Amino acid sequence: MRAVVQRVSQGKVLVDEKVFASIGQGLVVLLGVANEDSASDASYMVNKISNLRIFPDEDGKLNLSVKDISGEVLVVSQFTLFGDCRKGRRPSFIEAALPDKATALYKTVIKGLMGEGINVSEGKFQAMMKVEIINDGPVTILLDSKKKF
Repeated sequence: MRAVVQRVSQGKVLVDEKVFASIGQGLVVLLGVANEDSASDASYMVNKISNLRIFPDEDGKLNLSVKDISGEVLVVSQFTLFGDCRKGRRPSFIEAALPDKATALYKTVIKGLMGEGINVSEGKFQAMMKVEIINDGPVTILLDSKKKF
């Protein structure tokens, strides 16, 4: 699994030009699922996302997690995180999981974050979405459950 995690002051997803989901202060997570991913990859992501210390404490040091600040998380499916652009000019998405598997693991991550006591919203799986993000910092973190980076 791969994730782009952005600390935000607010974020929202629009589907058909209507607000589908929105959050205030917290994290927007663009989440991609690979063919080889399993429940252990979902657990890794839940643990990392819920405990990333990327919010400032009273001294301005990045020392607090989204749970510590009672922030929200907006999770948006993003199969294009597995786009391979090493050959040619058009990305290959062969590493991205098929919809059934991707949906199940995407939902596993969402349920896991909720289980951590976090208020979680989500995008619409397999829909054309517009994602509005007001990045706070900006702070953007890349995660990979296989620890490729």
